[in-house]
Amino acid sequence: MSLRFTLQPNPTPESPERRAEILADPGFGQYFTDHMARAVWTADGGWGDAAVVPFAPIPMHPAAAVLHYAQEIFEGMKAYRHADGSVWTFRPEANGERFVRSARRLALPELPLPAFLDSVTELVRADRVWVPTGGEQSLYLRPFMFASEPFLGVRPSAEVTYMVIASPVGPYFSGGVKPVSIWLSTDYTRAGRGGTGAAKCGGNYAASLAPMLEAGEHGCDQVCFLDAAEGRYVEELGGMNLYFVTDDGRLVTPELGTILEGVTRASILALAKEMGLDVEERAVEITEWQEGARSGAIREVFACGTGAVVTPVGRLVWTDGEVLAPDTGAEDSVTMRLRRRLVDIQFGRADDPHGWMRRLV
Repeated sequence: MSLRFTLQPNPTPESPERRAEILADPGFGQYFTDHMARAVWTADGGWGDAAVVPFAPIPMHPAAAVLHYAQEIFEGMKAYRHADGSVWTFRPEANGERFVRSARRLALPELPLPAFLDSVTELVRADRVWVPTGGEQSLYLRPFMFASEPFLGVRPSAEVTYMVIASPVGPYFSGGVKPVSIWLSTDYTRAGRGGTGAAKCGGNYAASLAPMLEAGEHGCDQVCFLDAAEGRYVEELGGMNLYFVTDDGRLVTPELGTILEGVTRASILALAKEMGLDVEERAVEITEWQEGARSGAIREVFACGTGAVVTPVGRLVWTDGEVLAPDTGAEDSVTMRLRRRLVDIQFGRADDPHGWMRRLV
């Protein structure tokens, strides 16, 4: 059965004056466009009720399964305004495929990839005037799916709601890209073997909030998690993948398994190979980071994700010590060259030999 998202126009869209005011300084995740995409799945009827509808609060029963058993997943992606006025998104097929994998792990119905792409495309077309034009501004897209059946009992929900909302955003770091400091968590882990670490679900992020508060108490911006089995191997930050640039031209990143298979992560690895770096995906002991940064064997550390794109990591802090990455954040560093290359592709300022960009409008 084909699932197409038809438009039900918002009769009271935001005024052009208010929209212009928002787009002049959108911040990140604070404002939302006039419409949202929606579809509903039931165990008896499958997918249906697909439409782009006016943006509004979600009516929800107090016994909705998601509120009690956290059966939900989400994605994060962006739409970019190019110089000619067209609007594009970056590797949406990869996001749609990961959405399917996440759904499978959380016992949610799989949304067909064509329907995922159609929901994003039709929402952006309806709200094209909300796509910003300045600097690194973009339209952040948040597809998500949750168990909406009202019941109390531990089993997969027989009703699921899928939605996409959109938010105009400025640069993730309003003051410019600067190296961040990382707190090494030894009391908390993010995921274990057989868990939900490789799925993009809210529970993984909720679990990172207490250690994030701990990081703040130590003057750090983010938290780094180690593996749950031995507490020896670097996994990822609360919401970003990690990379290490060595003094002999290697780019090393923790291997997949219990960490999220990031779309930006995979793109960075491809671009790094084009830059002549030897790419290694493998287990990385925390001592390798600590000793390598201290000796200079590790010259740069950075993290990546949809929101921040690429973020230099300047400092790792733990209970009785800290270490700096010598070259992190320098304009001619591998970190910043990779960041510029990726952002230039996304905003249409550079060729796209991989065919990563998909035109929406």
